[in-house]
Amino acid sequence: MSRIFLLIVTNIAVMLVLSMVCSLLGVQHYLAEEGINFTALLVVSAIFGFGGAFISLAMSKFIAKRSVGARVIQTPRSETEVWLVQTVAKLAQRANIGMPEVAVYEGPPNAFATGARRNASLVAVSTGLLQSMNRSEVEAVLGHEVAHVANGDMVTLTLIQGVVNTFVFFLARVVGYAVDKAIFKSERRTGPGYYLTVWACQIVFGILASVVVAWFSRRREFRADAGSADYLGQPQPMVEALRRLGGMKTEELPETMKAAGIAGGKLSALFSTHPPIEARIAALQKHPK
Repeated sequence: MSRIFLLIVTNIAVMLVLSMVCSLLGVQHYLAEEGINFTALLVVSAIFGFGGAFISLAMSKFIAKRSVGARVIQTPRSETEVWLVQTVAKLAQRANIGMPEVAVYEGPPNAFATGARRNASLVAVSTGLLQSMNRSEVEAVLGHEVAHVANGDMVTLTLIQGVVNTFVFFLARVVGYAVDKAIFKSERRTGPGYYLTVWACQIVFGILASVVVAWFSRRREFRADAGSADYLGQPQPMVEALRRLGGMKTEELPETMKAAGIAGGKLSALFSTHPPIEARIAALQKHPK
């Protein structure tokens, strides 16, 4: 219920901020003169901005399973799988969330959590991670992923993505109208200049928006590391797991799941969904024991 309330409040807040900014800049007056309904454009922007983000969230478990070929453990096939299910159950109980689905997939060292609800999530680990870490380290990684679920990180990132999508959709079209009239001198409401400008602006604004989303993603990684330390009663296992990851050759998850993994990509710091491992270890070493 609180997440639905948060969604409603966020939508209203985005609309109010955009409306106030555009009013101060005279955008509303400009659009009205061009026969464009400001409120309708704003509502459509929010629908498209949040709609796509929440469809992705609703389908996140299905997409994740298909993307990496994850096999949900229904009946454990080995002692390791029995331990995995029992460990996730123990961590979920400590985090006060419903039991997640537990899955294993073939691939280099990595793990991720996803799902639209705290009590209906998925935690998956790769065979590479299970083979290259000891159980204490794997448990710390599982604690990190369970913390993501408990913190509602998937929903939070979806809300943030929806907000920036709304801004991108709306501002690209406002700039498109302005450029089409001022430079291309179009006499129609939407001439060729409009479509070219919207296309270019959505690329540029989308890149800028991804910087904002990546920044929030990096913040939540520190929280998930701290959550793992709390569930295990000490930060050292998570520190050791991160050190082990730092010395491994990891592989990025599919584009739609990069932010969900324990190991991030090698992109520029501005676009990285994960902080440097050294920074994460330093933060854990300051964590109360």
